[in-house]
Amino acid sequence: MPELLDIADHVLGWVDDGEQVEVCAVHERETEVRAYERQVEALTVAESQGVGIRVVRDGRQGFAHAGTLDLDVLAETLAEARDNVAFATPDQWCAVAEPDGVAPVELDLHRASLADHPTGAKVAAALELERLVGDADPRIVGVESAEYVDSITESAVVTTTGIRSTSRETGCYLSAYVLAGEDGETQTGFGFSIGREPGDLDPERAAADAVERATRMLGAVKPDSARLTVVLDPWVSAQFLGIVGSTLNGESVLKGRSLFADRLGEEVGASSLTLVDDPTDVAAFTATASDGEGLATRRNVLVEDGRLLRFVHNSYTGRRSGGASTGSAVRGYASTPGVGIQALALTPGTRTQAELVADVADGLLVQGVSGLHSGVNPVSGDFSTGAEGLRIRGGALAEPVREFTIASTLQKMLQDVLEVGGDLEWLPMRTAGVSLVIGDVTVSGA
Repeated sequence: MPELLDIADHVLGWVDDGEQVEVCAVHERETEVRAYERQVEALTVAESQGVGIRVVRDGRQGFAHAGTLDLDVLAETLAEARDNVAFATPDQWCAVAEPDGVAPVELDLHRASLADHPTGAKVAAALELERLVGDADPRIVGVESAEYVDSITESAVVTTTGIRSTSRETGCYLSAYVLAGEDGETQTGFGFSIGREPGDLDPERAAADAVERATRMLGAVKPDSARLTVVLDPWVSAQFLGIVGSTLNGESVLKGRSLFADRLGEEVGASSLTLVDDPTDVAAFTATASDGEGLATRRNVLVEDGRLLRFVHNSYTGRRSGGASTGSAVRGYASTPGVGIQALALTPGTRTQAELVADVADGLLVQGVSGLHSGVNPVSGDFSTGAEGLRIRGGALAEPVREFTIASTLQKMLQDVLEVGGDLEWLPMRTAGVSLVIGDVTVSGA
């Protein structure tokens, strides 16, 4: 970490009068182990590092990056960024971020134990996960993959405007994808476990979840078409919320690509919905103390009791919208700062999924979707996706169903939320999942 700051400071020492400069330096180490048929199918141990340099002069922006920390190369990179300024279109809102007075939250996101964890132990974890899945149920006929993945990321952002920020995080997860078979039929299922260090991981749970998801779909049939109450499993609701979150960023709003662009202050969902993007929550897999521009991250309430309160912004979209950054810049060293959600979650209710299902007389538990991103229009809100899950009859889970489509609009689905479950679960993505009950959804099946 001191090395990254020193390098960024050195680059700033080359700055000319009249220009703003931002230096983003990143060092990342990743390990991925994939087991197959009780052997190591793939082992990747990778290390990457690099620096992105952004130069702003007279409303014009130039950017260049290099996949090295070598100062001689970075001098050339700065020169390239300066050259690129001449080709940029002037933009009155273009500027490097400035300190906004928000103090960063002290977050405990780094575990030295992960850096010291031997590769052999990581390999053993993947192999053990595959064994647990394969031995769990005689109907498991294959393990498509059993993986151990981890990452260690360090970054620094320093600017001529006075920003000087560092972050350091570790993360790891186990995941299993399995095949269950019976009477010539096969079904798939997955399970996972996430943590900051290997000791946080629960391979038994990951294996059990994968086996349950696969085996409970055996014998699935196509349901009759109907309008039903659906219960979204946390894995599905996390993907659904990711789509919603993509419509709540300032860049989408400014480009006219958000169905909520003109709806600040309006009721956009049921009163039970409070949607928060909070990268300072250490439980989030993507938690971080600083954003891609070096500003402190913060808890942003986007929707409260169904009312749309704000969008997320980086410094550019904040200025152009007449406001300020929400600490929501996202980027790698090889790109300029974008804007997006970082750790999005619904405020959970109090009841379990089983309790929610017990109140549904006629409905569906949706445990998987396909083609979600291609089936959603973020401008109109039209929503249509393939799905699979379990029928709900009289408050109890019934036969498995597949090869059907659920359709509605994002606007209507948010308004038709009947209850938010209490089973909040952070996943290896930027959104958390929770069981979500939505009424009056069109199910197109047989």
